[in-house]
Amino acid sequence: MKSKDFDEKFDKNKADIIDDLDLSTLRRPNQQQRRVNVDFPVWVIDSLDKEANRVGVTRQSIIKLWLVERLEKLALTRRPT
Repeated sequence: MKSKDFDEKFDKNKADIIDDLDLSTLRRPNQQQRRVNVDFPVWVIDSLDKEANRVGVTRQSIIKLWLVERLEKLALTRRPT
């Protein structure tokens, strides 16, 4: 389908275009995964496990969540006004 035809279809009825998209080729920028290894003292691991169990997620999930929260907070405080 040509982009002009796609645009016309979108403009006429927004709900019907999803079938015309190839969702298997979608990519989210900056979302590819890369494995890293981090060493923590035992007390940190124990504390992470307790919090992860309390919340009902894995240790890896709680680490990711907290790191993302912290990085987002830093990005907000460093944003120029």
